[in-house]
Amino acid sequence: MGEQSPRGCGKMGIFSDQVRLTMAELKNLLNERRKMVDEKATHHREIRDDWNDKTKEFTSTRNELNNEVRELIVQVREQRELRDNMNEMVRDKKKEREEANQMVRDAKDSIRSTQPDVPLQKDKRGRVIRPDTVQSLTRTMERLEREFEQGKHQGKNEVKYFKKMKELSAKRRKLKDAQTASGETEGNESLREAMAKQDAAHNSVKEAAEAAQSAHDLMIEWNSEVDRQREKAEAAHRRLRTSKKEADKEHSLYIVSLRCLHSIQDILRAMRGASAGQGQRPTASNETQDLMAKLLSGETLSTEELMQLQRFD
Repeated sequence: MGEQSPRGCGKMGIFSDQVRLTMAELKNLLNERRKMVDEKATHHREIRDDWNDKTKEFTSTRNELNNEVRELIVQVREQRELRDNMNEMVRDKKKEREEANQMVRDAKDSIRSTQPDVPLQKDKRGRVIRPDTVQSLTRTMERLEREFEQGKHQGKNEVKYFKKMKELSAKRRKLKDAQTASGETEGNESLREAMAKQDAAHNSVKEAAEAAQSAHDLMIEWNSEVDRQREKAEAAHRRLRTSKKEADKEHSLYIVSLRCLHSIQDILRAMRGASAGQGQRPTASNETQDLMAKLLSGETLSTEELMQLQRFD
């Protein structure tokens, strides 16, 4: 208690062998000390209560943060499990895609085996001239149709456009007839089916991979949030321990002050009872003054010592 001794009351320094106190002087001194100790007790109680309020606040904050951490950990585990499941699906879909790729290669090989070997033709610049196919002719015709709709073949060019479209249509029909005669149409149908399966498998791989990556990113994000919230919880716990320690210290000082206050009050009651018996009271003996000094220094008196003070006349 500030300048007082660790026990809370402090040395009085008034009971020397050369000083004798009258009953009235002793009562006045005890009343002064009682008021001082009462103020100290109130001060320590208020500080203790403030620290206790902070302790409750820090406890609540820590518990809330710990609950958030537990919930986030559950989310992290769920996203990790989802990611792992999606990665397993990716592996399965890649196998399906590879099977579809093989089907496409087989279909193309089958078509090539039915076609006669045609020597490659080159233009004047030495570039390979790719032979026309039903697909290439169809793409050319579709391109010309879009250009015509956009107004690119007007006037004299309009005649050239219709002539070109007629030539391409006839050429494509001949190729289709040739394919039908050689059975190539069946091969093209097999190729289309294989390519459709290939596209579907590829899309499945892509979707599963995106889902796995999304789950992984979310898992990492929540894992980081777990670390942040856990650090906040640990900080709140450290503040909690500090506030509790301070509250315990102030409570100990408060209890010491109360003990000292109660002892002074007991002495005053004993003195009032003693003064009721006789008028003039003698001064305190050396032994009695020693007991008073012991009490006011914060030490606890035994029952026998308290009775001796009560007999002080």
